[in-house]
Amino acid sequence: MQRFSISLVSVLLGISLVTAAVEQSDANVADAKVANAKVVITRSERCSNLSRQFDEALETHATATQVTAAKALQRKGNRFCANRKQAQGIRMLANALKLLGVTPIDPVQ
Repeated sequence: MQRFSISLVSVLLGISLVTAAVEQSDANVADAKVANAKVVITRSERCSNLSRQFDEALETHATATQVTAAKALQRKGNRFCANRKQAQGIRMLANALKLLGVTPIDPVQ
């Protein structure tokens, strides 16, 4: 009877150790997924970010040779963004920034 009790305790201890290891492994996988998750922004947010970046770049690059063309592209890009054509607006705003000599900041890197 004593051997049976020792065996039973050993089996239960083994099961609890395996269960604890599996739970720890699941927790590590969940933590890794959260750490690897990328922040997804909408196209509207991207339009706003690029327009804000353009305004900031305009202050520091006001003497660029193509400021007038860049401002025109910004206005056109903002109109596209406002009319639910964000993809075209994003391209226009990015091109406006490039005319100022600024690299558009890509939030998903």
